[in-house]
Amino acid sequence: MNLMRTQWVAYNTMVRKEFIRIVRIWVQTLLPSLITTGLYFLIFGKLIGSQISSVAGFSYMQYIAPGLILMSISMAAFTNVVFSFYFAKFQRNLEEILVAPVHPLTIVLGFVSGGVMRALLVTTLSILMMLFFIPLSVVSVWAVLFFSIGTALLFSLGGMINAIYATKMDSLSIFSTFILTPLTYFGGVFYSLTLLPPIWQTLSYANPVMYLVNGFRYGFLGITDVSIWLCVGVLSGLILAAVVWLLVLFKQGKGLKI
Repeated sequence: MNLMRTQWVAYNTMVRKEFIRIVRIWVQTLLPSLITTGLYFLIFGKLIGSQISSVAGFSYMQYIAPGLILMSISMAAFTNVVFSFYFAKFQRNLEEILVAPVHPLTIVLGFVSGGVMRALLVTTLSILMMLFFIPLSVVSVWAVLFFSIGTALLFSLGGMINAIYATKMDSLSIFSTFILTPLTYFGGVFYSLTLLPPIWQTLSYANPVMYLVNGFRYGFLGITDVSIWLCVGVLSGLILAAVVWLLVLFKQGKGLKI
């Protein structure tokens, strides 16, 4: 009982710290995502979208809206954790946590919960912004919740892995610039797989972000290029793999000190 209480106190402390930080510097944590999403809606949805015929029976803006929101979720979650964890290493705050009787899984959950909170705040603001451009349509509430929370969790875990391997400040942007951003843009946010040539359709199946985008789009519009259960399986498998990877890194003590 005392062990469980210790873990809860540690987790609750880390979550409160992250929440206060996110709200206190909202100009840096929430506003940029909102501005970026608004620009995407305006440029790609309103200006360019008005010149494009419907996609799968929906206007172009309706079609890309779920993907744009998911982009904001992934970037908000990843950015929050990668910087928060790295600076905990840099300022040696992490060492204080490591010497305390706190389980590695509790540490992971504490930092990751901060990323999920920021992502869900961004999601709420993005959906409210979406209402200025298109009417809100939700076909499957469970799919919206599962893929929004699941995507936030996955990219928070990814941000923590990136922060562990990072040895200097410049290393924090390598993953997001050369891996995350290309996967997102080629993940079906702005197009349907049915519009691609066969070879590019085949290559798209190797992109994990494609399954997340399609699962989230299914929640709003009820359409998807692949099986919704395959999307659920891919997201669940990636989350499990990321958690195991992090626990192994903590056990090895790799990258926990600068």
